[in-house]
Amino acid sequence: MIQLIATSTMGLEAVVLRELQALGYAPKNVEVGRTQFEGTTRDICRANIQLRCAGHVLIQMGAFEAPDFGALFDQTTDLPWEDWLPYNAAFPVSGRSVKSVLSSVPACQKIVKKAIATRLERAYGRSLPENGAVYPIEVSILKDVAALTLDTTGDGLHRRGYRKLVGSAPLRETLAAALVKLSYWNPERLLADPFCGSGTIPIEAALQGRNIASGLYRHFAAEAWENLPLSDWKEARTEAADAILPRLPVKIQASDIDPEAVEMAQYHAQVATVGGDIEFRCRDFADLRFDEPYGCTIMNPPYGKWIGDHDSLRDLYESMPNVLRRLPTWSHYIYTAYPNFEKLLGQKADRRRKIYNSRLECTYYQFFGPRPPKNVESMEGEQAFVVDSEVETEAAVKPTGNQGEDAAGSSTERDSQKTTKAQAAKPRFSFGGLSDSVRNSAGDFERRLQKLAHHLRKFPKRGITCYRIYDRDIPEIPLAIDRYEDCLHIAEYERPNDRTGAQQAEWMELMTGIAGRVLEVPPEKIFLKTRRRQRGLSQYERFGERGVFQKVREGGLLFYVNLSDYLDTGLFLDHRNAREMVRREAAGKHVLNLFAYTGAFSVYAADGGAATVTTVDLSNTYLDWAEDNMHLNGFDDPNRYKYIKCDIRKFLSLLYDDEIYDLVVVDPPTFSNSKDLDVWDVQKHHVELLNALIPHVSPGGVIYFSTNHRKFKLQESELRGVSVREITSRTVPEDFRNKKIHRCWRLVVKQEVTE
Repeated sequence: MIQLIATSTMGLEAVVLRELQALGYAPKNVEVGRTQFEGTTRDICRANIQLRCAGHVLIQMGAFEAPDFGALFDQTTDLPWEDWLPYNAAFPVSGRSVKSVLSSVPACQKIVKKAIATRLERAYGRSLPENGAVYPIEVSILKDVAALTLDTTGDGLHRRGYRKLVGSAPLRETLAAALVKLSYWNPERLLADPFCGSGTIPIEAALQGRNIASGLYRHFAAEAWENLPLSDWKEARTEAADAILPRLPVKIQASDIDPEAVEMAQYHAQVATVGGDIEFRCRDFADLRFDEPYGCTIMNPPYGKWIGDHDSLRDLYESMPNVLRRLPTWSHYIYTAYPNFEKLLGQKADRRRKIYNSRLECTYYQFFGPRPPKNVESMEGEQAFVVDSEVETEAAVKPTGNQGEDAAGSSTERDSQKTTKAQAAKPRFSFGGLSDSVRNSAGDFERRLQKLAHHLRKFPKRGITCYRIYDRDIPEIPLAIDRYEDCLHIAEYERPNDRTGAQQAEWMELMTGIAGRVLEVPPEKIFLKTRRRQRGLSQYERFGERGVFQKVREGGLLFYVNLSDYLDTGLFLDHRNAREMVRREAAGKHVLNLFAYTGAFSVYAADGGAATVTTVDLSNTYLDWAEDNMHLNGFDDPNRYKYIKCDIRKFLSLLYDDEIYDLVVVDPPTFSNSKDLDVWDVQKHHVELLNALIPHVSPGGVIYFSTNHRKFKLQESELRGVSVREITSRTVPEDFRNKKIHRCWRLVVKQEVTE
């Protein structure tokens, strides 16, 4: 018997081992990337033609300790090279050395080449022309043990012959075949690849589904060897051809957002003879949806190594749970090297496996759906979802035959035990699915909204069309719901929960549906945001670029709000009362609005008859927005209304002594890290700011100071020349049941400050 080795990508040794077992051999893994088995010359042919996941089929000529070049030469010379190599054989030598004394690979290659030539010259009694068939030889030295092999394959087994065109970052065929083998897909179920690229995964799946041998239509180096009879190759190919199955009963679905990639994939499928088994389409991943209740997705999305970069791909990965929850009873397999993938997904995989792509460490994440009912195929389009709590996941079912044959792969017993525990605790769907307790709390939420809607029904009659309806009234439902006339703005507070990313999206969809139904607002007029706790740097987080601006009315005035792009819409509803106070005091006053944002206080001051209004903010966007709001209400006089782009602290430092204001609004952010100034912290910097402002306020002048910082403490004793009174109870509107939404003080400047 001949000692043979099937090589493989790191991480696929167990897959290759099972392939060899299925072919009737008794293999064993001998080291990383190498699986050993025995066979005849015919088995060399069978292995090359049939193996899908191996890289090369090698003949092991010998293995021995090689502590020095002399030992390497002598023991290489002792091997029977003439049994395989004729006198005219061309025998190029490649090599590698890992953790060995003989670390110079070129030197090792020269020694082995010389030793083989010496042996053959002695055996044939003549010089070696090397003008015949090629016999590739490799010397591999690991920890001072040399292994010499003869490569029967030539070009790697991944070169099936069907991929004629080269796309962006193509996946090796052997790796794609392994991804399919490591799934629970079978030809009776729908398989989808939403990132098909040049088509490698769906084509390899179709070849497996129809049992078309991967090497059936290609040439191998050993076919030109004298001592491998052509009859062996013919018998091996006949065996493979006779085993081919008819067309797949369910077409594989392959899609990609790139039309050129889809066209290339279609061409490759035709060359591979499986064009009729795959349906290709140009489609964005976001549009992935199928009516079939059970199936599998296998995908190799871009992960920033060869296509795109990490930042540009973040939105794609964050969208995955929301897309895949449309297929909750499917199993999903995702091969990627994207960092923190599970964290972005908001869900741990049921299993994960490290598999190298070239030299890049990637992970194959496996998310299992429920086991299809035995009669699922006979349901003929009826709803086949099983919602019983006893539903099994596929991971709990031992695969048979080729389906998921290596789902556990080379995992240790300890890993298997971990998987079993995870299965017992996992939800019955791969993505999404809500518990009964969540649905019960949804009922409480609906009843609470009905009560609040009834309580606030008189607000529009009082001229209040923008107001808060719900604000975390039920702790399990941490939402803030604001009505902006005929629209709803729903912000979710960041709060720890045990829901996965997909379940969270489903939860939000459920709550949004309830809010829209109870408050009679259609889905297209509901805008969702997530309110994350500020962590020291950001003030206004941007969510999109839709630019949905609309006019709303408050206090008889008009304002532009943007409900789609920012968490804060442009009109802080909790300052409605404070704005009215400013309007009542503004007549004939010189008003200064610092940290003006979109200028709502400026509009109220102008409407109250202010002599002048100066609006200051560092953002051009918000200053333009403030000017638009002023223009919307007819306040256009450039001599009375000024807009200044400047850091507030710098603005105050540049004021002349005689620049005095009578009424000032200061509503700073809690934190800010604009690139144009140092980090702003309201707690650290408010005393400095207010003391710089006070000299520019007239005697008896008023400063309204407000903050949303929950733990803020006003350092009243450090403020010079003002009397201070907190007025928060008067400034928080009645629709805000959270009376800590902001805090507000009225500071009055004493006479002696400006004398």
